[in-house]
Amino acid sequence: MDGTDPRAGRAGTWRQAVPGGDAGPRRPSVPGGGAGAPPPGAPVGAADGTAVLVGFARALRAAGVDAGPDRVQALLGALALLDPAGRFDVYWAGRLTLCGSRDDLERYDRVFAAYFAERDTSGRPPRPVPPPRRRTVVRAAGALSRGATRSGPDAAVPTPVRADPADVLRHRDIAGLTAAEREQLRRLLAAFRPRGETRRSARRHPSRRGDVDPRRTVRELLRRGGEPARLLRHTRVERPRRIVLLVDVSGSMGPYADALLRFAHAASRGTRTEVFTIGTRLTRVTRELGHRDPDTAMAALATAVPDWRGGTRLGELLRGFLDRWGGRGMARGAVVVLLSDGWERGDPALLAGQMRRLHRLAHRVIWANPRKARPGYAPLAAGMAAALPSVDAFVEGHSLAALERLAAVVRGADP
Repeated sequence: MDGTDPRAGRAGTWRQAVPGGDAGPRRPSVPGGGAGAPPPGAPVGAADGTAVLVGFARALRAAGVDAGPDRVQALLGALALLDPAGRFDVYWAGRLTLCGSRDDLERYDRVFAAYFAERDTSGRPPRPVPPPRRRTVVRAAGALSRGATRSGPDAAVPTPVRADPADVLRHRDIAGLTAAEREQLRRLLAAFRPRGETRRSARRHPSRRGDVDPRRTVRELLRRGGEPARLLRHTRVERPRRIVLLVDVSGSMGPYADALLRFAHAASRGTRTEVFTIGTRLTRVTRELGHRDPDTAMAALATAVPDWRGGTRLGELLRGFLDRWGGRGMARGAVVVLLSDGWERGDPALLAGQMRRLHRLAHRVIWANPRKARPGYAPLAAGMAAALPSVDAFVEGHSLAALERLAAVVRGADP
């Protein structure tokens, strides 16, 4: 046993062994890293590889890569012919089967590095990798006992077993994470790309299918001098709905505020997203979260928000949001997400009335509560009980997996 704890903020130690106990050469790593090289980190063992790869594909979908079930099946089929215990084979098999466009490559590398708890900082261009001289396998702590070094046909293919720490981290409560686990969580959240639910706009664009476009068709006829021409068609443009995030930064939400705001930062990149913090004051932080780097955005946000770890006045602040921004069109037809535990210091009747008002304006109202995942939880808090009748989806928000489900609900999935 090598004493490596798989729950630590690393993906485990890569070790090589061959049947018979002789130490084999290491699989050559990819010098330079970057977009064309696998970042260092240990992917999976053979026994639990399917579950880990499914979790990896789920993280890719949260980052905007269309890694659907058919592509995951293609990945599993490719690894059946390769070495599912080698990072080299897992990286390139996933890159060739899960990525569908050039834009997916950067996201794939970023998620791969974050999911397996390693950071690629070299930035050098990739270089060709010589093929390995012999196949290697990953041996987790205690995977091969001394009796496994016997010779014979049964000893030809040792089966490695290990639990992937990133998959375990996905279901851990954010409030109980260590500093190393929080750092890995931040890298995974930085790879998020939540998208809003699409809607059909009034604008139309040329298309091969759809309704006949009379103007373009007549212009084509005139251009041909009246000769018959094919009918030109157009269809309505689909656009993502605006997302409005109201993040509770009060004292009761302190253990979750950083992760939820980083989730909001990821949602605000490339989509129509507005972000507000709520506590004792209502603060619009969309501009502060506009920085590309998450740490820079969080530093700017810490300066702009004056009511960290204070009380909560949900009803009064929600009324202020609707009076100043919501009624003018920001919340109209949008997907509004409240990330709060529902503790209310003010009048619950006021919160109930403002939630009904918000529900009439918004396309959907989603409430994410980190306390919902606790055993025996019931929405008995005055604020939460008053708001629930006007909520379309009530989901958890305590872990990375819960935030992935929240992103799917925002896209229109069934909660």
